[in-house]
Amino acid sequence: MTGQHPSTAVPNTAAPNSKVPVYDDKAGIRDTLDFSQAQWLSSEEDPDGTGKVEIAFVDSAGTTYIGMRNSAQPEGPTLVFTTSEWEAFLAGAKDGEFTEPW
Repeated sequence: MTGQHPSTAVPNTAAPNSKVPVYDDKAGIRDTLDFSQAQWLSSEEDPDGTGKVEIAFVDSAGTTYIGMRNSAQPEGPTLVFTTSEWEAFLAGAKDGEFTEPW
């Protein structure tokens, strides 16, 4: 890992049986972001109580981060995206990248 700061290259595995390394590029910032006062937004009601995706925006050191969580478990994990990652995610969703095959 020459040239990479240890806090930006935390080895992990993609799946329990995977040998493909995954690096958490936000390991050094994730725990410093404060979503406690963020306004969480969602697109619709949750009629069956299983939860829905909520997003919130927070700024840290001049950079905007987007948090994503499950409304049924607000104290659970929050995924964190940079604005460029979020834009790529939205573009993929609009392009059908995440549509399940029938």
